[in-house]
Amino acid sequence: MRCRLKTFTGSTSAATAVEFGMVFLPLVLVMFGIMEFGRALWTREALQQTAIAGARCMGVVQTGCGTAGVYNASMATSFIQAQAASWAIPLSSSNITLSNTASCAGLAGTGFSQVSITYRFKTVVPVLIPSLAAGIPFVATACFPNNGP
Repeated sequence: MRCRLKTFTGSTSAATAVEFGMVFLPLVLVMFGIMEFGRALWTREALQQTAIAGARCMGVVQTGCGTAGVYNASMATSFIQAQAASWAIPLSSSNITLSNTASCAGLAGTGFSQVSITYRFKTVVPVLIPSLAAGIPFVATACFPNNGP
């Protein structure tokens, strides 16, 4: 009996499988965490670039944001939604706040166009992180000086 117990406790044939099983789950969790963090940063940057493009479009009154040099809020909203869609981010008009008479960065006057975008980033692994199931709120804001007198 003693010989059998010594043989069983001294065996290392399954040690690698046990060690792999212990390390695999934390490794997968770290990999998913890195990917989701990267997606979140990419989404935040895409929203900021969209806000910048929208504010510039409004300030210069590009063809996507107005006709004949006259600003149009619904055209600007459509332009911003199209910009976000090019980054594969769906935005509704309720996520976009526009102002072509804003005062930005503490500067005097109201000669700025401002775009604010609110978005909730949804993670693909809410089962692992239940507190993020509702999404992470992102806000992107940009200003651009209005063209003209």
